[in-house]
Amino acid sequence: MYRRNIPGHSYVALGDSFTSGAGITAQLGPGTNPTAPTTCRRSSDNYPSLAARTLGLTLHDVSCAGATTGDLLDSQGPGIPPQLSGLRRSTAFVSIGIGGNDVGFSSIAANCASATPWGGTRTGWNCMSHYTVGGVDQLALSVSKAGTKVMTSLEEIRARAPHARVFVVGYPDIVPPTGSGCWPRLPFSEQELGYLNGVEGELNATLARDAATAGDVYVDMATPSASHNACTDDDTRWVAPIAISAGRYPLHPSTGGMAAMAQIVERAFTRQ
Repeated sequence: MYRRNIPGHSYVALGDSFTSGAGITAQLGPGTNPTAPTTCRRSSDNYPSLAARTLGLTLHDVSCAGATTGDLLDSQGPGIPPQLSGLRRSTAFVSIGIGGNDVGFSSIAANCASATPWGGTRTGWNCMSHYTVGGVDQLALSVSKAGTKVMTSLEEIRARAPHARVFVVGYPDIVPPTGSGCWPRLPFSEQELGYLNGVEGELNATLARDAATAGDVYVDMATPSASHNACTDDDTRWVAPIAISAGRYPLHPSTGGMAAMAQIVERAFTRQ
């Protein structure tokens, strides 16, 4: 069954650069309509904007590159209000895609990049040993802490927008789920690919559990994007590799990826 009578309803989009559309064309700024802080790298062609236009929703997009769960309740910087301040009691739909920066996606990518197809990173021969302290995987610990913060955020969203349907949007697959990868286009050895895939998989699983516990909807982006990861062809991939070109940002959704993610969000919004 699908919900058809949603045009005109309000939709608030919360999240980080995987939501805002870093590098995607039609970047918003102080002089555009709508306006956006330049540092948020927000695009009018990100998945919230595309989904809102298709479904006829009134969008208030407060997503911002670099956002962590802490930026939901606190200002991320000058001219950037706390994201949850965009919610109203009348808000009908909320999407939230966050947690990657709590775990440290950018620094992990830098630390785990391999000097050769066989290994050797800036932090040692393999990345897992760098992130294991006293026998404890620090990234697994970070994922657990991020999940706790997301759970708290979902409770706050419910308090501020009690009638809204809330959708927790997972992260698309960045690295291939299996195989040796595509070094140097995606500069990770096969060993690092397995480790990185495990970290992202655990984060998505944590977000899914949070959504279920809160009675909200989890939107799985990993499964449909697995065959569209950064190692696939340019006209296939949803996530860009390291190389930067128009409409792309390293290890982030491409223009085509955003369009595909928007369709998944649209189906989630209209499904009862």
